[in-house]
Amino acid sequence: MTTLKELQNSASQMGVHVHMSTICRSLHPFRPYYMLSYGELEASPPVFFPVSAETMEATMSYEAVVPHWFYARTQDGSSSWNPFSKEDSDVLEAAFCSGANLNGIVVPVCGGRYDVYLGSRRRLSVYWDEEDSIVQRCTWFYKGDKDSRYVPYPENFSEILEEAYMQAVTRNEWRKRLESPTRDLIILHNPKLMVHYQPTGMTDEWGATPTEQGRPRTVKRGVENISVEIPEGEPAQIDHLVFMVHGIGPACDLQFRSIVQCVNDFRLVSLNLLHAHFKKSLDQEQIGRVEFLPVDWHSALHADATGVDKDIQRITLPSICRLRQFTNETLLDLFFYNSPTYCQTIVNTVCGEMNRIYRLFLERNPTFKGRISVTGHSLGSLILFDLLTNQVDPTGNTPAKTKTSVQKSESQTNKQTLKDVLDELQLAEFSDVFEQEKMDLNALVSSSEQDLENLGIPLEPRKKIVRYIKCRKHLQDINNTDPESAPNNDLTPPPLSSGTTFNMVNYEYFDVGIGQVRINYPQISFHPEVFFAWGSPIGMFLTVRGLKRIDPEYQFPTCKRFFNIYHPFDPVAYRIEPMVLREEEFEPMLIPHHKGRKRMHLELREGLTRMGTDFLGSLRVAWQTFTRPPVPTLPPPTAEAAELPISELPPVTVPPPDVSAEDVTVKEEPVQLNVGMLNGGQRFDYVLQEKPIESFNEYLFALQSHLCYWSSEDTALLFLKEIYQTMGVGMDQPLQ
Repeated sequence: MTTLKELQNSASQMGVHVHMSTICRSLHPFRPYYMLSYGELEASPPVFFPVSAETMEATMSYEAVVPHWFYARTQDGSSSWNPFSKEDSDVLEAAFCSGANLNGIVVPVCGGRYDVYLGSRRRLSVYWDEEDSIVQRCTWFYKGDKDSRYVPYPENFSEILEEAYMQAVTRNEWRKRLESPTRDLIILHNPKLMVHYQPTGMTDEWGATPTEQGRPRTVKRGVENISVEIPEGEPAQIDHLVFMVHGIGPACDLQFRSIVQCVNDFRLVSLNLLHAHFKKSLDQEQIGRVEFLPVDWHSALHADATGVDKDIQRITLPSICRLRQFTNETLLDLFFYNSPTYCQTIVNTVCGEMNRIYRLFLERNPTFKGRISVTGHSLGSLILFDLLTNQVDPTGNTPAKTKTSVQKSESQTNKQTLKDVLDELQLAEFSDVFEQEKMDLNALVSSSEQDLENLGIPLEPRKKIVRYIKCRKHLQDINNTDPESAPNNDLTPPPLSSGTTFNMVNYEYFDVGIGQVRINYPQISFHPEVFFAWGSPIGMFLTVRGLKRIDPEYQFPTCKRFFNIYHPFDPVAYRIEPMVLREEEFEPMLIPHHKGRKRMHLELREGLTRMGTDFLGSLRVAWQTFTRPPVPTLPPPTAEAAELPISELPPVTVPPPDVSAEDVTVKEEPVQLNVGMLNGGQRFDYVLQEKPIESFNEYLFALQSHLCYWSSEDTALLFLKEIYQTMGVGMDQPLQ
């Protein structure tokens, strides 16, 4: 119950001056119980208007607020409150209301990647190091200072607000004034108008109550009344696990976000694409989701244990500090990977992190029966390539095969003569030079480059012979090494073909002989199904290591498939298919747009190119038609021939027109390219479609192109397509 005078005063406090008659006319259409009083209450008798029972019940009823759980995330020094998904919030609320001791309750949330400890109200990450987040059961909110997002009140004060709201509704007693723990003033004017005032001045020594000063903030009750997006929950079923390894530096994109944040975005993109392109399989519960977990190796390399940052800082020049700091944190990772000491640290960290996370994942998901894949961005793809190249064959017979192959090659070389070696090296014209000096194969092997130069051997043939001598000695060292004392006796030299022009000695070993750092490669505790490389410099590194060609029969010992994904403007990315198929020029596979077809500007460009080609071809054919002499007509048949039946007539041979092969358009079937077994016999160089704005200036978007994969829908959809294809699950509609 309230009077018109009180309503007028409330409006005045909010800066609205209104006459009592206006208030009366405004309230009359709603027909509530109210009394007309233009003066004191005693001077005017109340005049009552009837109201229906439904309106009365709706006005006076009270419903308890539905709580929702939030967590505070700190980024760049500022914290923001983010809601849990409805499924996670319901699980937390059920655990909170269970009546059990909250200190012993731990609830997995966010797909099992975090644990919430209800007793301490903390959210802790499971698989990686991250600062703990505060968790809160939220019911009442107020609008923040700097933005339009709402901030929850503390749980204990929210209970006080809810108690005051319940009394105001049931007793119809509004204008409630409450003071928060921070001396702020909250006024409950009515169910639709609740404000929060901050005191503008300092309170006096007597502790005076703050007054309604300053700009009021809006107060809302319940999460459904605030503008916040509740994230969708993740399916509980995990079909596939993907480990994602970052490249150089601590940041992964232009926003300088960490690997954890970028992987979170990629996971969200993949979930949205699942609902868009695999909805039928999701509705039928054939599939669940793909879990993506980050693998961080930069922190271990630059930690205090290695001391490399302090050593580098000691020799860093004081000028252009920010640029030198960026160089020390990012670009130096490339040099660290080419150092035997720090390369061993990087490889051990990547492999150790994947094994640790995999064991922890199996402990938390004992029913997981899916497969595992790996992804590497930039330098991370090269690390994974070297790791997978040096894994042991799952059959367990690789060391024996290696030893047999080496011994066989050694026995073959022992039976060869100097003439055979020169023939293999395509240097038979120098046989007379060695015969004059009475040199045999042993004398050639013991010769130095200076000796060959003194014999008058030119530079290029001299290099071939020196390379042969070094590789022959390396092969003899491998054959003479005791397997038990060899440092890498449990490692598999991958059968990649080197750049030599001879095959007398077995040069299929991708080891120190072509520039790879000699380290002990650890073994991954699982066999990856697919290896995805993003913006990868693998092709360039293999080339500068001396590898000119990859054997078409080569494949990773423990990984079946491989994809090299890159943006056309990525300055760090290189192709790999031409290293397998060197004889032909061919384009990479184009990744379809996630909405189907090509981007409009690419189709327009191809259409204009095709139109121009067809137009020129039509003009050429028309010109040749006008200038070509007419074809002579056949003479009329004789009387004897006219009397014969058609079946007995001799066949008439019409001379073909004099048309060149260029004028005849022949439909050629697509060429089947043999790009080897690195991807199970299928293509593995895949290029993204650039955006229309990127095509205007390639150089302007070069850096962005190298970092675009983390938020690329096309890349994520290719992931899902290839992963679920191994499970026999296809998309709802194939992309064109």
